Amino acid sequence: MEGKILGSSSEYVQSNISRYFSDPQYYFQVNDHYVRNKLKVVLFPFLHRGHWMRITEPVGGRLSYKPPIYDINAPDLYIPFMAFGTYVVLAGLSLGLNGKFSPEALNWLFVKGLLGWFMQVALLKMIFLSLGSGEAPLLDIVAYAGYTFTGVCFAVLGKILPGYSYYILMPCSCLCMGIFLVKTMKRVLFAEVRSFDASRHYYLLLLIGLVQFPFFAWLGNVSVNWFL
Repeated sequence: MEGKILGSSSEYVQSNISRYFSDPQYYFQVNDHYVRNKLKVVLFPFLHRGHWMRITEPVGGRLSYKPPIYDINAPDLYIPFMAFGTYVVLAGLSLGLNGKFSPEALNWLFVKGLLGWFMQVALLKMIFLSLGSGEAPLLDIVAYAGYTFTGVCFAVLGKILPGYSYYILMPCSCLCMGIFLVKTMKRVLFAEVRSFDASRHYYLLLLIGLVQFPFFAWLGNVSVNWFL
């Protein structure tokens, strides 16, 4: 009897872990073909002519999502981590070119990036909760929030390039990221929402897009000031 109770408890814990966190290995099943095409979707979402829904397959008597290597719309963590590392390197290079580089400044940029990632995750999570659903796997949300750094890298690159590059790259990359997140939330993540309120739905989608502008401006502003 005790063994059955422990077994059922273990199954319950495992089912909830997979429900909310998923398998971390799933998010790193990528190849060069996927990375190239995914970057095109993230950076140029208005050129994506296919659908935005994820592909499912029957596994163990229930439907599961195919991994990124087989589905361009699946979230991954490889690109977000690579983009985050690139952001820190480019930001450090920008500081160095302006004669402001120091190990402390680089540490702050790393912390600033992590804080920005956390804030983006918190925003998406709060939107799910406000719509009556918190069931989307946390790593899905972490992955979608992390794609932001692909656009932020171009904003920081604009700081390095001469002329008015920043004032062109920053708003363009921000707009594209807003479109990507809005389409993703609408077509993919909102499938987890049980209730549907059209007006709230579109207002929250608009909020996601608008928040990207101050968010990009904050992360793209490479400085040693702890408040900027």
